[in-house]
Amino acid sequence: MIPIPTPINEPVDSHAPGTAARARLEVALRDLAASPIEVPVVIDGQAVHTGKTLRVTMPHRHRHLLAEAHEAGEAEMQAAIAGAMRVSHEWARTPFETRAAIFLRAAELLAGPHRARVNAACMLGQSKTPHQSEIDAVCELVDFFRWNVHFLRKLHDEQPVSPAGSWNRADLRPLEGFVLAICPFNFLSIAVNLPTAPVLCGNVVLWKPSTTSLFGCWHVLEVLREAGLPDGVIQLVPGDGPTQGKVALASPHLAGIHFTGSTGTFRALWRGVAERLDHYRAFPRLVGETGGKDFIVAHPSADPASLATAIVRGGFEYQGQKCSAASRVYVPRSLWPEVRDRAIADTKAMKMGDVADFSTFVGAVIDQRAYSRIVGYQGLAKDSAHVLVGGTADDREGWFVSPTLVQVDDPKHRLMQEEIFGPVVTTYVYDDARWPETLTLVDETSPYALTGAVFSRDRRAVEEAMRVLRHAAGNFYVNDKPTGAVVGQQPFGGGRASGTNDKAGAFYNLSRWLSPRSIKETFAPPTDFRYPYLGESK
Repeated sequence: MIPIPTPINEPVDSHAPGTAARARLEVALRDLAASPIEVPVVIDGQAVHTGKTLRVTMPHRHRHLLAEAHEAGEAEMQAAIAGAMRVSHEWARTPFETRAAIFLRAAELLAGPHRARVNAACMLGQSKTPHQSEIDAVCELVDFFRWNVHFLRKLHDEQPVSPAGSWNRADLRPLEGFVLAICPFNFLSIAVNLPTAPVLCGNVVLWKPSTTSLFGCWHVLEVLREAGLPDGVIQLVPGDGPTQGKVALASPHLAGIHFTGSTGTFRALWRGVAERLDHYRAFPRLVGETGGKDFIVAHPSADPASLATAIVRGGFEYQGQKCSAASRVYVPRSLWPEVRDRAIADTKAMKMGDVADFSTFVGAVIDQRAYSRIVGYQGLAKDSAHVLVGGTADDREGWFVSPTLVQVDDPKHRLMQEEIFGPVVTTYVYDDARWPETLTLVDETSPYALTGAVFSRDRRAVEEAMRVLRHAAGNFYVNDKPTGAVVGQQPFGGGRASGTNDKAGAFYNLSRWLSPRSIKETFAPPTDFRYPYLGESK
């Protein structure tokens, strides 16, 4: 097979004052904010305007319209499925090198001429600061495009042994049918990787982005089309999730679901597939990354300064709306006063506001529903716990929720167990001598198992935590915050109620979108049915 470029992780632009990257981003922010766009349904490469539209607004300026998006109804979903199936055989026969070239070109377009525009679209549509958008909408997405090509090449290279007289080989076929990609609001890179990972493997996809990430998704789709993605391989079907799910699950051609979102929604999809198993041509592949209640547990030997920084960065960057965000923290009593004071001071120093103001550290939460849910948890904290800092919210201009640090006396408090998906971090202070019991508490408190971190300068304590918490987190960090997984470095995913742990950013995920065929070719086939043991004894 033809060699491919060696992948590298895309360097992160600092957007520091005076840099060319900052100047380009400021221009792109002004241009995109000034002119709302219309996002159609895209079927077979053609724009479809249904007339039933959704408003896409800035979370931090929720009256500012970014786009009017047309919803795909049942008729459009049926047309999208038919269109995808029409091109499925041709795309499946497209050589690996051709598919790889499209995504390698898309990576260069995104890293280069389209960088500022996609960055700005993510900032405005998802209320991300320049740094949070840069590491997501540009660097991680570029990494997905480059590294997925690398991983798929390695899978193709993994071939069986061929003894003398025969040739054995593996044919990595795409799935038979279409894949439904249901995408989250919080990471543009994930929202694009969910459809494009199966597409790279030769599948056709119906792409259902979250409405609140649709502005950025549309701009990336334009990059993919410029890179040469053929019409019909990805069908864009924005709209009401239950409508899309109902039509897709009813099709006998459903081959898989690639999902990131809530645990409840993924379970509902799984049940829906199970109820129709006799209806499908093949068993659909279900790959999902869902909820989390991610932890930081500190040993008495931990460094207080790095622990406090991990709490505020891990819990409050991107308003706590990361699947991996630190949400529950266990701190020994001997360290608590210093850690608490540092975390409070750092939290108070964070500026909250419009992300187009480059002095902002905290933007708005994504929408009204998220705002109301998180404010409800702030109220719970005020009623039954100790709010150390934050606890306020303001929805007049945008969906602003202040970073909130809470202390509870009960380690099984609701704030320690339930996924909040917002800037609320809850701490429990334990007696130093109860380190082993605390590790068990961490493991048993939450149904989720996505990310977690241990802080300790005692190697024996680190090893103990890694052993006890082996199944408590699919991504485990030592002396670092539990966020910031990098493609090719920390493949991402969790188990238990956090998903199927198929590890986006590694070959594990790509293997789920392939259906291997084993081929044996014999060069000199036998012409006599008899085996040697049948010969007469002398």
